[in-house]
Amino acid sequence: MNNPITIETTVSAPINKIWEYWNNPEHITKWAYASDDWEAPEAENDLRAGGRFRTKMAARDGSTSFDFSGTYMAVVENQFLEFSLDDGRLVRVEFSQLPEGVKIVEIFEAETENTRELQKSGWQAILNNFKNYAERKGN
Repeated sequence: MNNPITIETTVSAPINKIWEYWNNPEHITKWAYASDDWEAPEAENDLRAGGRFRTKMAARDGSTSFDFSGTYMAVVENQFLEFSLDDGRLVRVEFSQLPEGVKIVEIFEAETENTRELQKSGWQAILNNFKNYAERKGN
């Protein structure tokens, strides 16, 4: 992986629920955005090696949108996902059960349009949104 950025959080919920909330399109649309002025109105997920995923991320005011999409290279239930984004960057998401909850670590290749700090803060905001959603949903 070239020029990787790492973000992480720990979520207080069972690992099987974390996996479901992370991968089920019904849940993805509820958390996959960085701030309240954005939304994820559409999500598709073929969760298998070689399967494709797509989440439409859109400004709530309708001014802009884009697809976050790619292809899975490896999927191990409740443990990790590896995928290639459509722009060629690689991403790995690891899930580890700890006494206090599930630790999620995302490692992704930086792109060249935005600063590393902006990319890290944007991805972390989405991960924090996931944590808040999963903990509200609970068991």
